[in-house]
Amino acid sequence: MPGQLKEVRNRIKSVQSTQQITKAMKMVSAAKLRRAQDAITQMRPYAVKLQEMLGNIIGSVESGSAGSQLSQARAVEKVLLITVTSDRGLCGGFNANVTKAAKSRIIEKYSAQHAKGNVSILPIGKKTYEAFVKDGYKVIDTHWQVMATPTFDAVKKAATFAKDAFVNKEFDCIEIFYNQFRNAAVQDVQCEQFLPIAKTEQTAGASATSNDFIFEPNKEVILAELLPKIINTQLYKAVLDSIAGEHGARMTAMDKATENAEEMLKSLKISYNRVRQAAITTELTEIVSGAAALNG
Repeated sequence: MPGQLKEVRNRIKSVQSTQQITKAMKMVSAAKLRRAQDAITQMRPYAVKLQEMLGNIIGSVESGSAGSQLSQARAVEKVLLITVTSDRGLCGGFNANVTKAAKSRIIEKYSAQHAKGNVSILPIGKKTYEAFVKDGYKVIDTHWQVMATPTFDAVKKAATFAKDAFVNKEFDCIEIFYNQFRNAAVQDVQCEQFLPIAKTEQTAGASATSNDFIFEPNKEVILAELLPKIINTQLYKAVLDSIAGEHGARMTAMDKATENAEEMLKSLKISYNRVRQAAITTELTEIVSGAAALNG
């Protein structure tokens, strides 16, 4: 009986210690979430409008120009998937969902290319890098450390690598997988076409107003200057979305873990009291029995 009491006490101390850690992690994630949420909230409208404008403009670019190289649709023989996750765990299914979505995409759409060894993964984040290396996929291991210092310059290097590979026809299609931040409790896995740049479909009546732009000095020079920046911005937006989603997911996971620890503590305390009461009852019974035996 004393051994059982000691075991329950040790378990209570262990759960209390874990609960303190989960509470601290929740508070840290909540503080980081505010900054990350502000960053993606400010970036998203700019990036979305820039992408929309680019799609409208690039539809009228002449063949052979800088813009047409990045919007040229080719027969898809070689595919590159950019997967964005975090470097750390303890955030529920946040990282696993991106990896699962990319693998499902390969099975559903690029199974023939994968069978030929023509599907490559460009992981951004330690967790997605480890997951694809473990499963034996063809992984480009040059930019997975970006999430350690997720600055615009670091993301720019990864985006430039993907752009140059597409222009050099090393890949015919590039897609991005990441968690889009909705709120602290909801992150939606997104699959977006990175390259070739998708042209915006327009009706005849809407074309005149949608493409009502004046270019100085000319369209080709402006696109040659803007296209790399727009591509960098698109990937940077995905990284900022992922960072905000990571902190939201971790905050939610740690909050749930703290609640579970509280429920476990209640159960353990009930068990401790029962064992203690049983020990007291046994001792009283032994005392009464001993006294009765002496009197007898």
